[in-house]
Amino acid sequence: MNAHETNVLNAPKKDLWKNIKRHFSVYALLVIPVVYYAIMKYGPIVNGPIVNGQIAFKDFEPVDGVWGSVWVGFKNFSTFIHSFYFGELMRNTILYSLAKLCVSVPLSIILSVALYECTHNALRRIVQTLAYLPHFLSWVIMYGILLILFAKGDGLVNQVIESVGGTSVDFLTNTKVFPVMVVLSDAWKEMGWAAIIFIAALMGIDPSLFEAAMVEGASAVQRVWYITIPSIKPVIVTVVLLKLGTVLDAGFNQMFMLYSPAVYSVADIIDTWVYRQGLLEFQFALATAVGIFKGVIGMMLVMVSNKVVKKLTESSLL
Repeated sequence: MNAHETNVLNAPKKDLWKNIKRHFSVYALLVIPVVYYAIMKYGPIVNGPIVNGQIAFKDFEPVDGVWGSVWVGFKNFSTFIHSFYFGELMRNTILYSLAKLCVSVPLSIILSVALYECTHNALRRIVQTLAYLPHFLSWVIMYGILLILFAKGDGLVNQVIESVGGTSVDFLTNTKVFPVMVVLSDAWKEMGWAAIIFIAALMGIDPSLFEAAMVEGASAVQRVWYITIPSIKPVIVTVVLLKLGTVLDAGFNQMFMLYSPAVYSVADIIDTWVYRQGLLEFQFALATAVGIFKGVIGMMLVMVSNKVVKKLTESSLL
């Protein structure tokens, strides 16, 4: 290898260090998130398959420890798949996840576009604050709010229904109404927070495109449909693909607070079942196996959906 080839190979490294020194304050901001992800995210990936991941393939007993427990192979996976509730759990989990995806994402896009198009600064700030606020409330507080609004006896909504001569509805313990309450309450809580990423994408659109469209006589709706939506399409695709990867996570905190034995048939999801089996009945190996099962399925969904979207459109995650 001659001197010229050596200089070519070393050039990118020198440029990188020059760039780091030039923008040191910016790179310094990365220290905390890098340390966090290294310890909390990538650390378990290294240790998980060696230590913690073994629990899924063993008849784990705390007394014997991870290494001393008996190896049972895929028995825990088989136990979950052949469980009497497997079909019901998968149905509820997937339907809730897809319903939340189909409702929350469009509502977030509509909210972000409305805020972006709003020319009244005070009104925009008020709406933004009110839309973001529910995200910072725990599901314990949200459940209390839902009880005040939708309780069968003295809920505000039922009081209004009864005042106009209607019959009160059992919103939280009726198997037909409960799924709707779950999807809408999730959209209410997370819609404003999810809109942030779309608002950021909207800020990157070239204003001259809108000016040219206005000169050509395009209406506000036409500008949104032909300029705004196509401009943020890559962001929409990315968000949808990432959400598909968590399709088996239907929201444990929400379900744990809202569900009751009366609606188990339509409310029980994988995470709530794992909570009862893994923690309440101390079947840690089974809970770990289900976690691995969810991770594998999520990764496969992201890869497959990414390939499909890449063939159908010009946008993709990878």
